[in-house]
Amino acid sequence: MTATGTAINAADLPFANSFAELPPAFYTRLMPTPLPAPYFLAASGKAARLVGLDPASLASEDFVALFTGNQVAARAKPLAAVYSGHQFGVWAGQLGDGRAILLGELDTPEGPLELQLKGAGKTPYSRMGDGRAVLRSSIREYLCSEAMAALGIATTRALMMTGSDQGVLRESVETASVVTRMAPSFVRFGSFEHWFYRDKPDELRVLADYVIARFYPELAAEPNPYQALLAEVSRRTARLIAQWQAVGFMHGVMNTDNMSILGLTLDYGPFGFMEAFDAEHICNHTDEQGRYSYANQPQIGHWNCYALGQALLPLIGTVEATQDALDVYQPEFARAIDVLMHAKLGLMNTEDDDRPLFDKLFSLMQDSHVDFTQFFRKLGQLQARPAGEIAVSDAAVRDLFIDRTAFDGWVAQYRARLAREDRSDSARKAAMDLVNPKYVLRNYLAQVAIDKAQNKDFSEVARLLAVLERPFDEQPENEAYAALPPDWASHLEVSCSS
Repeated sequence: MTATGTAINAADLPFANSFAELPPAFYTRLMPTPLPAPYFLAASGKAARLVGLDPASLASEDFVALFTGNQVAARAKPLAAVYSGHQFGVWAGQLGDGRAILLGELDTPEGPLELQLKGAGKTPYSRMGDGRAVLRSSIREYLCSEAMAALGIATTRALMMTGSDQGVLRESVETASVVTRMAPSFVRFGSFEHWFYRDKPDELRVLADYVIARFYPELAAEPNPYQALLAEVSRRTARLIAQWQAVGFMHGVMNTDNMSILGLTLDYGPFGFMEAFDAEHICNHTDEQGRYSYANQPQIGHWNCYALGQALLPLIGTVEATQDALDVYQPEFARAIDVLMHAKLGLMNTEDDDRPLFDKLFSLMQDSHVDFTQFFRKLGQLQARPAGEIAVSDAAVRDLFIDRTAFDGWVAQYRARLAREDRSDSARKAAMDLVNPKYVLRNYLAQVAIDKAQNKDFSEVARLLAVLERPFDEQPENEAYAALPPDWASHLEVSCSS
């Protein structure tokens, strides 16, 4: 719909494309590769409304064709962008949009959003790939993009999914799918690395100037705008990863080509939400060395910022100025995770002994492999001043621990801490429920939706999205979606092909 409420035809979407105004070295103009007999899978109403589209219209033949890549809007300028990157800590050279094609951007009240087709066919950057995405990975990206947005975590969005019965070879033959994803920009750390390692300072400056003018205009007046850019991106990255840690999210493949210059969660592949707590958990089966484990995410974020700093060094001018910009990361992460942890535990004030209290909690959770999401949600039920030696209110959270005596010891310290704050149990629980989700995209929930979709039943994708869009609500009718994973889920593995 337009601002006046009139319907928009797919062919008439008012695309612009600021990225296409950069010199041709930054991208390749090309058309998506059509898929045979595409069909509608799902659409996010919330994402659709961001760009002024009627969610119901997205199931029409024209929109399915447009967002599969079988037709192109008149004002679109489809392109695939070039970038490079470090993958698993090793310089991988030129990469680029190997299966994603940018259609253009649509205006919104919050600024333009780019629309990109993921799985729209081969590009010059596909290397050995086929340019396609499969139903399995598309469902995971679609659901997690919107779930993260509902959690309040910076992320790309997923507008809709289409499918086709065309076969795509992965570990086995699967069917093709296309996700339309949205973001203000898909520029990555690796976009800057590409020009640094090619010794192309002019192109490096053009890209940096574009990003500053488009997304960080306030930095243009800084004495050294490029240093200010690195500092701001480092801050955003630190805050993002603190948010990941606070909900137990693991990205799985934090390569520099998967790091957003805007501090967004980008490129959902082998992700996972922490279940039985293990700080060293590796959600990506491909990551044999554990580089991207849950515990390592904060330091890998810092490492990636250093890689970006290396790329921006010719523009910043000195190693010292670059280091000063990078030095904002660690204190910003520490501040952000501290604020988030206080909120998760229902603490309004900060005290010197809070960090040992947090550390002891995670040690106990590690020893008992406590379910991350259930623990923090149920902790809100605890009474600060219970009657009796072991409060009835403790049972739901206490029963998650193997060593309940050790948990009782921690709870005594926690209650002593709560006693120093003037807050009722009901007010504390209400505040904790606003930051501790009851529902997250557990891998087994995604797998159930995938299994049904592979049999042409797409109802579970829609049902699961509806639950995940309200992660902090009780939703008694959907209690089963908050359950611990079943035994069969222990065999699930996700990898870079996910």
